[in-house]
Amino acid sequence: MSKTRRPSRRSRPVRRPRGSGPRSTVAGRLAPVLMGLVISTGGGLAALALLAPLTRRTDTLLALQDLTFQLQEVVLASRPAPPRPGDRVLSRADLPWLQQQLKTADLTWQPRAEPLGDGRIRYTYKRRLDDPPLSIAQIEDLRRNPPSHEAERAAIADLLTMLERVGVQVVIGAPRKDRAAGEWEPSARTLRLRPDVIEKGSVEFARVLNHEAIHVAQSCRHGGLGARPRLLGLSMVLDPISQRHLEDPVYARASPSEISLEREAYANQNQLSLGPALLARECPAPGWRPWAPPAAAPAAR
Repeated sequence: MSKTRRPSRRSRPVRRPRGSGPRSTVAGRLAPVLMGLVISTGGGLAALALLAPLTRRTDTLLALQDLTFQLQEVVLASRPAPPRPGDRVLSRADLPWLQQQLKTADLTWQPRAEPLGDGRIRYTYKRRLDDPPLSIAQIEDLRRNPPSHEAERAAIADLLTMLERVGVQVVIGAPRKDRAAGEWEPSARTLRLRPDVIEKGSVEFARVLNHEAIHVAQSCRHGGLGARPRLLGLSMVLDPISQRHLEDPVYARASPSEISLEREAYANQNQLSLGPALLARECPAPGWRPWAPPAAAPAAR
């Protein structure tokens, strides 16, 4: 007896709406995580824009993989580059060490008196290019009342505090350019100071650090720490000494735009309160508060 076969029903594939199903579920779960990663690392609007492919191609896991790599690049780019061999990273925690080094260097600028055999006295002292020669009376007064340079060291502390707060890495290490006392590397988020700048004392160290901080503010004016510097609109009037510095061979191959940026920094580097103010205005850091050393505990009675 033959059996009658029932006609089989061929199952048809169910077309799911695009963007649904397991893949979109994975994407939907990863999107908030990736978004939080961008926000927590300060990736900015450019990094947030990377999430757009995720919303358009939620059915493609490859898009998620590509996005992960892109976000990783953003995170790495937002951090300072690793220090080079021989560099010393300088932070607020190093202020006591730095200030002691500067105080020792400042002592070498005090005039010395050397008695001669015939009753005369020979004076020796160091002076900077912008310092006029001193008379005997001025030398004696300087020996009796040496400058403390507390204002310069306080300015250095303010600058280091602000630079660290906005995400700049300050290192004591040789710049890439020969003869340069300092250097700002936007791509590395690193401000470099030549080691022997410390040996020149508080005055010179404060000037060089302030000069480079102005360059940092110039980068922030153009969009952020990693951006190429742009003029801030400050005074461009140079004194003779600064003009001489700008004519140094270190700038022989600089472009006209680079010379303009250097001119602006040289023209304003002696205003030691300007650097922190520019950083606060051009490179604001959320929740920034001026740092101050802890107050000394009251003496026991």
